[in-house]
Amino acid sequence: MDNQSDLILELRSKLSSFETRVKELEAENAKLKSISSSCACRHEVSSRFCQLFLLYLQLLVLIEHYKHLPAIHLEKLVLQNCVRNGKRKPSKKLADYNSNSMAHHSQRFVALKVMYFGLRFYGFASEAQMDPTVESELFKALQKTRLVLGDKKNLQYSRCGRTDKGVSSVGQVIALLLRSKHKEPEGDTSEELVDEGQYEGELDYVRILNGVLPDDIRVIGWCPAPVNFSARFSCLSREYRYFFWRESLNILAMESSCKRLIGEHDFRNFCKMDAANVHNYKRRITSFDILDLHFCMLNSDQLMFMKIKGSAFLWHQVRCMVAVLFLVGQGLESPDVIDVLLDVDKTPRKPQYKMAPEIPLVLQSCEFEGLNFKCSLDAKRALQLHLGKECRAYKIQAAIFQDALLSLSSIEDDGGVTTNKTKKKASSHVHLMSRPTEPSYDERRSKLTFSTAGQNK
Repeated sequence: MDNQSDLILELRSKLSSFETRVKELEAENAKLKSISSSCACRHEVSSRFCQLFLLYLQLLVLIEHYKHLPAIHLEKLVLQNCVRNGKRKPSKKLADYNSNSMAHHSQRFVALKVMYFGLRFYGFASEAQMDPTVESELFKALQKTRLVLGDKKNLQYSRCGRTDKGVSSVGQVIALLLRSKHKEPEGDTSEELVDEGQYEGELDYVRILNGVLPDDIRVIGWCPAPVNFSARFSCLSREYRYFFWRESLNILAMESSCKRLIGEHDFRNFCKMDAANVHNYKRRITSFDILDLHFCMLNSDQLMFMKIKGSAFLWHQVRCMVAVLFLVGQGLESPDVIDVLLDVDKTPRKPQYKMAPEIPLVLQSCEFEGLNFKCSLDAKRALQLHLGKECRAYKIQAAIFQDALLSLSSIEDDGGVTTNKTKKKASSHVHLMSRPTEPSYDERRSKLTFSTAGQNK
């Protein structure tokens, strides 16, 4: 090993000196050409050219030799030699060392559980070329902490869900290859479940990432994952929560409507249709409940939430279902409208209606078999302190708005005529089944086919 190391260092030294000498000779050759009128000068130019040509051939031989040496192994030998000679690590990067490669680090496949407050983000996924996104912030943190090098396509990256702009989560899951202290066991581990020993002695991923992430994103747990794991396709179920104020809503009518959505149905009238990429609009909802938020201190306002659990969801499906339920709760639609919209033979075209707002929607949890997310005691304490601080900050904001609301009682009316806009809006409500409709799936597909055929001509 020592002989090989010395040989490599000697070759590299020669290569460097040859490169320097070639540059010197090229400069001298240029000068000589300008005064090459005499025969003696022409002879010297010819001699210099021969020297340059021989050096060039030697340089080619060295380059060919280097081409067959593994870059990472070469770096290791050079560093070992520097340590033996009492020198510091070389300041310049080796020519053949690929700084974007993680082959010189141990890696492991890891699942991370992530929470984020979606108010300022353009959704989770970063493909839409809109910033900031949760995903882009996560990868900035991963690169800053040197837990990954390179891009997502080399990391076997997957995510459980693509939440929309403004949507939050306390249970999003991603999976990817990360730098690790752990050495993977040999053989096929694709079907192995995670045991307790695989957590010991590992990098504290939660603490490391939370040290550089923005305040509205936090990693709350990590878990080793089998090599065939996909955060998207290995997910058994997803649970969403939608928060709302009870006010004067008819909760009994809404609960009756919820029960009609449970089971496997074609939800094309409860989503934003993507006919170019999605051809099956059947999804299964396993539970749909409306519950009180018990920890809310404002009992008179009665903050509530809808809990929706299913295997998978279509684009904007939850917000569309909630929007129709609100119409039922306001007495503007009958619970029977759910059955009509689910019958895609009788209602092939979705009536036009506004989705429910995005801010109250939260991806609550994603369920996987065999994954046990954990974090260190220090990381957990830091998380508790951070989340407590964030809660107090938002309570202060709420108190300011509450104070402004109370201060209105001291403001006198100007005596002008008021109109009851709420009643006007209610009276002008157009029933869903009487509204203009969007194109059906078949009509969208025909349009896409026609457009593609026109482009190919």
